[in-house]
Amino acid sequence: MTSSSAFSTPSASLGLSPLVPYGWDDAWADEFAPYDAEGLVAGRVIRVDRGQCDVATADGVIRADTAFVTPHDPMRVVCTGDWVAVEQGGNPRYVKAYLPRRTAFVRSTSSKRSEGQILAANVDHAVVAVSLAVELDLGRVERFLALAWESGAQPVVVLTKADLVPQAATLAHLVEDVETTAPGVPVLAVSSETGEGLDVLEAVLAGGTAVLLGQSGAGKSTLANALLGENVMDVRATRDMDGKGRHTTTTRNLLVLPGGGVLIDTPGLRGVGLWDAESGVGQVFSEIEEFAADCRFQDCAHVAEPGCAVLAAVDAGELPERRLESYRKLLRENQRIVAKTDARVRAEIRRDWKRKGAEGRAAMEAKRGRW
Repeated sequence: MTSSSAFSTPSASLGLSPLVPYGWDDAWADEFAPYDAEGLVAGRVIRVDRGQCDVATADGVIRADTAFVTPHDPMRVVCTGDWVAVEQGGNPRYVKAYLPRRTAFVRSTSSKRSEGQILAANVDHAVVAVSLAVELDLGRVERFLALAWESGAQPVVVLTKADLVPQAATLAHLVEDVETTAPGVPVLAVSSETGEGLDVLEAVLAGGTAVLLGQSGAGKSTLANALLGENVMDVRATRDMDGKGRHTTTTRNLLVLPGGGVLIDTPGLRGVGLWDAESGVGQVFSEIEEFAADCRFQDCAHVAEPGCAVLAAVDAGELPERRLESYRKLLRENQRIVAKTDARVRAEIRRDWKRKGAEGRAAMEAKRGRW
């Protein structure tokens, strides 16, 4: 295989690179320059499984071993979407390094060790697929959006199977419900059967990398096939009783879209645990944080404190109580995750508990003194 020096040339030559459809640009070329000088090959990971990965290179897709760059930290393993430096030859060929990630979509694992699991890297859009075949779970949408915002990608909510809601007024109402739940996020109603909304979604995704997220049965694989224009992903019928699927996608696959851009399809996610996503939660519930700026106390927990502007907004009908409950839940969950991995945060939480306990005891003593 020839040297990859063509990848570190000015942008005028990038149009000739076979990697441009995968998202290669001048910035990636600059990052790769030191590895190019070592005679390594540039490529993008399109699939990872069992310690090996498929990598799209200028000379086609190759199989490479990731053992050389697989550390004990699960956040630093090679994942789908990574740009990597691969050996010129050898059997097996090894990935020697991956380039610094622009974005990373991470969730917590179900492990009691509270580890993060990286699902996809270098993503521009996080497409949250939500099926209209079942009742909307707005809390789950908020959870996905918190992870999406935290990743650094722009979220997009796609309401799939829109053909199952024939009444235009009902469909518009569902879209409005999700828009209220997802401030600042495009919400598109799409049908892979009729093609409704696909042209808008294609335009949004063109020219970047998108990761497709959602529960099993959300219609992700069907949507991926519609965007690709061919049946690349396996599709199975969902269960009638609950609309859930059976994990037809078992790995994360990076696929080039005919209209431009690339798509990473993922397995259905039953568990979507937060992973150090405080700023993501803040963006999902931006209206709550705006109200909170007017609270009397800076550390207001929005539970029963005097002068709480958030509770006042709930009482005035300006903020749905469901939103506040979801906000509290996600913040508590995120705090637990961070506390398990950050000794400083654990110490702060213990001090906060002691302070509140002392305040509570003082309040009880004051009451006794008045009796």
